[in-house]
Amino acid sequence: NIHFGQIVPPENVDVIMVAPKGPGFMVRRQYEEGKGVPALIAVHQDATGKAHKIALAYAKGIGATRAVVLETSFREETETDLFGEQAVLCGGVTSLIKAGFETLVDAGYSPEMAYLEVLHETKLIVDLIYEGGLTNMRKYISNTAQYGDLTRGPRVIGEESYIAMEEILEEIQSGKFAREWMLENMVNRPVFNALTKADEEHLIEEVGKEVRGMMPQFKKDADKKPTNAPVKKPAKAKARK
Repeated sequence: NIHFGQIVPPENVDVIMVAPKGPGFMVRRQYEEGKGVPALIAVHQDATGKAHKIALAYAKGIGATRAVVLETSFREETETDLFGEQAVLCGGVTSLIKAGFETLVDAGYSPEMAYLEVLHETKLIVDLIYEGGLTNMRKYISNTAQYGDLTRGPRVIGEESYIAMEEILEEIQSGKFAREWMLENMVNRPVFNALTKADEEHLIEEVGKEVRGMMPQFKKDADKKPTNAPVKKPAKAKARK
């Protein structure tokens, strides 16, 4: 709102930002465990001369200084955060998972096997990347997996993907995405609601509930089905709609 001019603060107030690099529930969980989620701080307007100290105090208050606090600008945080969400962390990851799932199911593999291979195992790999980067992850996978990673990965994320990412970043930088999202909210989110509903009804969601229902650690997500409940197998299921 500040960066794209939707809020114009009076000149006599401090305008600061504290942006934890994680969802709210994780910020709270880490805080309660005596840990912290990394955060960014920024000062847009320093009316009192104490804005920087206040931002640091807020960061400390939510536990971020137990991890790391980096200084940035409103522009940099806003644009990189939106890009990360859209192209990689949310939009990129979910689209990649669905594409992999649909490819396997449409080729005749069972939806349950496809779910385990392209969604369930994602956490196991991401945890290794989170702990020590891409090189660290490759220390713990087989040579076969690493060779496939290095030679086939660039075919999935190729030149067209880079072009799409550049276009997405340009839409963010120009304010086009912000205007689109504000308009979407003004008309009660028809596109947002339709796309959300479509994804909620995707085959991967139904299969995921059934597979997780057989795993004790996901008992809450099993819709009260016994853990030994048989998995329904859609006949020649087509994942792509």
